[in-house]
Amino acid sequence: MKNSYDLVVIGGGPGGYEAAIRAGQLGMSVACIEKRVHKGEPALGGTCLNVGCIPSKALLDSSHRYEATQHELSEHGISTGDVSIDVKKMLQRKDNIVKGLTGGVAALLKGNGVDWLQGVGTLEDGKGDSKKITFTPLDESQEAQSITAKYVILAAGSVPIEIPVAKTDGEYVVDSTGALEFAEVPKRLGVIGAGVIGLELGSVWRRLGSDVVVYEAMPEFLAAADDDIAKEAGKLLKKQGLDIRVDTKVTNAQVKDGQVEVTSEKGGESSTDTFDKLIVCVGRRAYSEKLLGENSGVKMTDRGLVEVDDQCKTNLDGVYAIGDLVRGPMLAHKAMEEGMMAVERIHGEKPQVNYDTIISVIYTHPEIAWVGMTEQQAIEKGHEVKTGTFSLAANGRALAQGEGMGLVKVVADAKTDRLLGMHMVGVGAGDIVHQGMIAMEFVSSIEDLQLMTFAHPTVSEAVHEAALSADGRAIHAIQRKKRNK
Repeated sequence: MKNSYDLVVIGGGPGGYEAAIRAGQLGMSVACIEKRVHKGEPALGGTCLNVGCIPSKALLDSSHRYEATQHELSEHGISTGDVSIDVKKMLQRKDNIVKGLTGGVAALLKGNGVDWLQGVGTLEDGKGDSKKITFTPLDESQEAQSITAKYVILAAGSVPIEIPVAKTDGEYVVDSTGALEFAEVPKRLGVIGAGVIGLELGSVWRRLGSDVVVYEAMPEFLAAADDDIAKEAGKLLKKQGLDIRVDTKVTNAQVKDGQVEVTSEKGGESSTDTFDKLIVCVGRRAYSEKLLGENSGVKMTDRGLVEVDDQCKTNLDGVYAIGDLVRGPMLAHKAMEEGMMAVERIHGEKPQVNYDTIISVIYTHPEIAWVGMTEQQAIEKGHEVKTGTFSLAANGRALAQGEGMGLVKVVADAKTDRLLGMHMVGVGAGDIVHQGMIAMEFVSSIEDLQLMTFAHPTVSEAVHEAALSADGRAIHAIQRKKRNK
C-alpha cells in the first residue's frame, strides 16, 4: 500500500474492478478499496459476483436441469427413474463458482499492478488537485490511514430496499441474499416484488417444488417491458405455476409459530396467506454509507444518487461516479462500461456509453430480454411506429429443442425504417437480443435485417422473420397483405 496513487477506486464490484484493471493497463498507479466480506473472507466482485447475478444464475441452471429431468426428458424417450435434489450440494456448487470467479478477479487486479485495499474508503475532500481519502482496514488492529489521489472513482454499488411492513430477520423473512441460502425447499414461498429479482428467485424455488406466490403492487406486470412481451411472459410464467398477483399491496408480514403470515390488499379487499419463507425484493438503493466525508464536496441528487454528467463526471474535477450510485438502470454491464469510460476519459480518450442500447434481461425460463424503445415508448416520443413479431411456435429449432414458446418483436420508425428496439421472450433471449443491440449501434434499418442471411435452423431466424413481419413479409407466418394507400 502506498500513500499516494494516480487513481483510487472505492468499490470492487463489476464497475469498480474493471475500472481499476483498465487503469492498470494504461500504466496508472491504482488502488481499489473494497470492504465486502463473503462467507468469512474478503471478496471482490460486489453484489453481482457474490450474492447477485452469478449465484442466482447457478441456482437457475440447477433448478432448470432438475425440472427438465423430472418433466421433459420422457418425451425424448429418456427414462430416468426417481429424481431427487440435494439442496446442500446444489448450494455448494453455487458457492464454488462464486469463489472461483472472485478469486479470479483478485488475480487480475494483482496481475495489473492494482493494490486491493481490504476495508472502507471515504472520500474526505475531492475539491483540490490532490484528493484525500481515508482508508479504514477491515483488520481492526490496524489504524485508519490517509491516502491521496489525482483521480477518484466512486463505485460503492447498492443494497436491497427494506420495507417497514415486512422487515427481514434473516431466517423466515429474507432479502435476495437470504433467498440464495435456503437449506431446504420451502413448501410455500411468498415473494414481494415481481421485478427481475423476484421472478428469478421465485422461479428457482418453484422449479424445485415450492408453491410460489408473487405479490406486485404495480397495476401492470413488467411495466418496463413492451406490452406484448409482458403479456406473453406473464402467460407463460403463470402456466408454469407462479401465482403472480398484480395490483396487490402487502400491508403486513409477521412470523407466527415458524410461519410467515402475509396480509395483502387488492381493490380494497384484504386477504391473508401463510408461507414457510418470504422473500422481500422490492428494488435496490444506492449505497453511500461512509463513502463521503462532510467536506467531500460531491453533489448528491434528491434521490440519494451521486450527480454526474453523461461521462460520469461529478461536479468536482477528477472525481467520477459509476454504476448503481448514479442515474440509469442498476445493471452490472452498465457499471462496467461506465467504469471503462471514466478511466479512459481520465487518460485523455473520448469514449461514450450509449445508454439507448443497454440491454435488460430477466433470466426466467424462458428468458425475457429487450433493448431500445418499447412500442409504447416510441409512440410517446412521437415516432410513427411499425412493428413486426414472430412466434417461436413456428421456429423449427425452438420446436426441436422443446422450446417453442415466446416471441420476438421489433419496433421501428415507419418513415425512416430505423430499428428502435428489439424485444423477446423465449429460449436464449438474453443472447439473441444482442443482435438488436448491435444493429441499433450501427443505426440499422429493418431492411438491413431483412437482407441478412440467418443460419437455418436456428432460434435467431425468428429475428429475421420478425423483421420481415414488420413489412408483412414473414414467410413462416400467415399475414394479411397490406393495401397500398
